[in-house]
Amino acid sequence: MKPQERLITNLITKFTIMKKTLVLLFSVCLVSFSFAQAKKGHTNQNKFKQLKEELPTPNLQRTASGAPGKLYTQQKVDYEINITLDDEKRRITGNETITYHNNSSDELTYLWVQLDQNMRAKDSKTPDITPSNVPNRMSKGRFERSFPKEQFDGGFNITSVTNKDGSDLSHTINQTMMRINLAKPLASGETFKFNISWWYNINNHRTQGGRSGYEYFEENDNANYVIAQFYPRMCAYDNIEGWQNDQFWGRSEFALEFGDFTVNITVPEDHMLGATGKLQNPKEVLSKTELKRWEEAQNTFDKPVVIRTQKEAEKIEKSKAKRTKTWKFFAENVRDYAFATSRKFIWDAMAVNINGRTVMAHSLYSKEANPLYGDHSTRAVAQTLITYSKYTFDYPYHKAIGVDGQMGMEYPMICFNPGRPDLPDGGYSDRMKYRMVKVTVHEVGHNWFPMIVNSDERQWTWMDEGLNSYLEMLAEWEYDPNFPITRGLPKNIVRYMSGDQSRIAPIMSKGENVYSFGNNAYGKPATALHILRNTIMGKELFDHAFKTYAQRWMFKRPSPADFFRTMEDASGVDLDWFWRGWFYTTDVVDIGIKGVKKFSTKENGNAVDFIEDTTEGLGFGEKQEMYHYEITYNKPGGLVMPIIVEFTYKDGTKERKQYPAEIWRYNDDEVTKVFSSSKQIESIQLDPDLETADVDTSNNSFPKENANKFDKFKKKIKG
Repeated sequence: MKPQERLITNLITKFTIMKKTLVLLFSVCLVSFSFAQAKKGHTNQNKFKQLKEELPTPNLQRTASGAPGKLYTQQKVDYEINITLDDEKRRITGNETITYHNNSSDELTYLWVQLDQNMRAKDSKTPDITPSNVPNRMSKGRFERSFPKEQFDGGFNITSVTNKDGSDLSHTINQTMMRINLAKPLASGETFKFNISWWYNINNHRTQGGRSGYEYFEENDNANYVIAQFYPRMCAYDNIEGWQNDQFWGRSEFALEFGDFTVNITVPEDHMLGATGKLQNPKEVLSKTELKRWEEAQNTFDKPVVIRTQKEAEKIEKSKAKRTKTWKFFAENVRDYAFATSRKFIWDAMAVNINGRTVMAHSLYSKEANPLYGDHSTRAVAQTLITYSKYTFDYPYHKAIGVDGQMGMEYPMICFNPGRPDLPDGGYSDRMKYRMVKVTVHEVGHNWFPMIVNSDERQWTWMDEGLNSYLEMLAEWEYDPNFPITRGLPKNIVRYMSGDQSRIAPIMSKGENVYSFGNNAYGKPATALHILRNTIMGKELFDHAFKTYAQRWMFKRPSPADFFRTMEDASGVDLDWFWRGWFYTTDVVDIGIKGVKKFSTKENGNAVDFIEDTTEGLGFGEKQEMYHYEITYNKPGGLVMPIIVEFTYKDGTKERKQYPAEIWRYNDDEVTKVFSSSKQIESIQLDPDLETADVDTSNNSFPKENANKFDKFKKKIKG
């Protein structure tokens, strides 16, 4: 061998050895890396992980079943209130005596009082927390509200805070909250009585906004008053939040204590007034004619009886009484108080049979709201009392009032609702009718949630708005089977859930901090309950569990955990996966058909061979006794949900199959299931009735050409 050849041979040998060494080293490193990777652990990311970490530890106040424990307590607050409404100055002046019962096991060194009217004070911070810009154009009404010529002088003017003996009581005001500084701690089981006097200017809620106020009618210089948050109210105190003294910024509502109210309201003599509680002096404030009609209404169950007619109200509103009269009420075991008063009010009422007990449904409205209110308001109030009592517990109070308040706001036994005739001839469109009935049902329904099932609205808006919006649907359908439902149906929440994730928050968020308040607190939780009832649990199990929750927590203060636990405890259905996905995340539903394989069978001795049929489409090359389909479903969306499949056979018949959500427990991306039938399949469709809020139905059909047909069907039922 020549020296050059020997040199080349040696180099090749060395290179080969080096290459093998590198390959060996790489293999060792790869194995080591794989082994190291195998040793790395991970947390439980399974969608069916239990909610142990999210829910608070059960205790003797709140049990693991979701029921109140044997040591459950809540505070009680009694009020004696005297107020005068000045119709000329549009002002309320009042004084109250508050008796605070410390039923907790804690010693309290101070008390907290809510001063909601301070949201409208000149130094209020509420306008400063919302970003703003100059638009190209806005309505005149919105312009006047956004850029008033003179700033409204609102907010409570506290003239005195005293002990029960009249001596000054130390207090500190922090925006919409006032701390009562106790001279000595209030021990468990003790009561503390004190007095507050105040006055404030009433806002025009039509031009200045607000949850209460007055509406001005220039024609006769009159006003309709719908008044709430008019008195300093005690904050709630419990074993979850301690004092619920978060500032009131205007959106998230209230946390309050139950108690008894003795209220005297002085208004002009010609006013008609409705309020929370039982009227104690009807003979002093009603005419003999009105009393007679009122007695008739208490025995009329089929239609409203008009107690003050439109003709009578029109005559009264043409002049103003110089004298006043005082309406006296007593309300037992309520968490709040409100009233409405005007010389313009028409009044009608009817009796409602709630399991053998008579409850009165009322309406107060001005001529501007007639005939819409006369035709539908009291009937809608009555329907709400019937439907909600059926699905929760019998309405415990003696009356419910719907008021022409031109807003949507609720209080015990009374609510303020929108709706006025909108046609040139003085009539009303179906759109206006349904809007008024919808809001009336919703606001009357709030008597259950949160006026009786007393959740913390400031923290968990969905616990009253969402649950109430769900029940509202049932009452609307019972009022009119063709009622156009706008919130709660799965197809109606798809646009929101599939929207910009940067502007979507989980349901378990504080109301002040979400973008789309209506969808987040009303629409999505109502949809979730609708899906639980109709798709996941079934009506019987859901209705029993929901009623159990309502009855366990009536006149008590539940938390989200109490609701979640009760729904599972009373139904025997594990729903942790559902609460986690729908309430704690902003994930969406998107389930599709990834692929389908067809198999025929052939006997082979003691075995049966499955042979894949490769003919195009879902059809087979030849007729079989049984047809076997291996279907792979994928899940681009984050939410696990049942897989609802509709098979259409070649003979035109259909068959449905629903796989439980637990089918995704081993693989969150895709699952494969075999479906066998004696008939050939023509097409496969997922979620054919749009009952899961699937955000993308383009992958719901097989073969793909059927997607166009389904899109047309989807548009039809959306319309």
